Amino acid sequence: MTKASTAKHRGVYLVDGARTPFLKARGGPGPFTPVDLAVQCGRPLLLRQPFAPDAFDQVILGCVNVIADEMNPARVAALRLGMGDAMVAFTVQINCGSGMQSIDTAYRYIRDGSSDLILAGGTEALSRAPLVMREEAVEWYASLVQARGPLDTARQFTGLRPDFFKPIIGLERGLTDPITTLNMGQTAEVLAHRFGISRQAADQYAVESQHRLAKAQAEGWLADEIEPAFDREGNVYEHDDGVRPESSMEKLAGLNPVFEQPYGKVTAGNSSQITDGASWVVLASQKAVDAHGLTPLAQIRDSQWAALNPSIMGLGPVLAVTSMMQRNGLDNPDIDLWEINEAFAAQVLACLAAWQDKDFCKQVLGLDKPFGQIARNRLNVDGGAISLGHPVGTSGNRIVLHLVNAMKRLQKKRGIATECIGGGQGGAMLVEMV
Repeated sequence: MTKASTAKHRGVYLVDGARTPFLKARGGPGPFTPVDLAVQCGRPLLLRQPFAPDAFDQVILGCVNVIADEMNPARVAALRLGMGDAMVAFTVQINCGSGMQSIDTAYRYIRDGSSDLILAGGTEALSRAPLVMREEAVEWYASLVQARGPLDTARQFTGLRPDFFKPIIGLERGLTDPITTLNMGQTAEVLAHRFGISRQAADQYAVESQHRLAKAQAEGWLADEIEPAFDREGNVYEHDDGVRPESSMEKLAGLNPVFEQPYGKVTAGNSSQITDGASWVVLASQKAVDAHGLTPLAQIRDSQWAALNPSIMGLGPVLAVTSMMQRNGLDNPDIDLWEINEAFAAQVLACLAAWQDKDFCKQVLGLDKPFGQIARNRLNVDGGAISLGHPVGTSGNRIVLHLVNAMKRLQKKRGIATECIGGGQGGAMLVEMV
């Protein structure tokens, strides 16, 4: 029995949700800031609820690359959404798990009885990641500001170098682990080497992700999930624009490895895309469901966070999921659908391989036998971050929302959403349809 189902804990229900289209970054700032994105999908979501926006107890929003003009984007978004001056709102950050952390935090508030209705989301505009000055340039500028008199100022100018005007892309630093000094792609290469993931297997997985998202778009399966976004010039964005329906093994084979040339397995084609997007879910207690006449879609049953060496951060889902399932007395066949965030194809395949590796399962997970295979028809059935993108603070929220929508469409009962987290962590969430 889960902790969440004991007598002292209340049920927590996901009653609605929405996200923006995920928009691929194309070399310059995108049309929306993080708060813009949160407002774009938050406004229609709130408008269709049978209660006023100020009925929420609080707002929790995941965001990693917070911009200077939107400190605490959760509060800024709440105010722009008309949720009232009295609305408590705060931002959470656990890298790639931030959007799921918002749900987890809300889940625990409601489960433990201190809240009844919470808006939980994630937002990210990676196209607006800041440019950073070099340390030497900052020191020079500080000396210039502190100069006393014209002669001292002139003396400081002699230290000016041309490379001071060449900034560093902040996202580049953000995607490099400060402990191991490996960037995220290199950690995927480590896993590919450890579990024997071939370039061909990674590319094949990436092609499937592209084709699955293209089919989901063509069939209209994402219509209930995505709210169109409108920029200040009146342009409308209606769908995830990173999808490549024409993707093929032949085309991906022509791409060079990005991080470990010439023999690396990770390329631009089998990695998640740098993307902007936001997502929200509405979580409610049974009391709120009854008070507002809501119709729950799913119940949040449990969640789990895990940590491991940053150099193998991609295995975070394996640790988090296994621990959570053991606590709930569940086995592999008990899970009908899976969403594993596709940071890299090699990383997802390494997780699947680890669960089938007898020695790994025994020595690392403490299992008597391998966890077993997760069939591809149960995993990321409508594609994932390789095809639609990975706005870091949003993805954990999106995969929970989409998991619920996919289970509803396919008439499945139980699912798990999970992601690896830069810095060496992993998060997982267990949901059941109502």
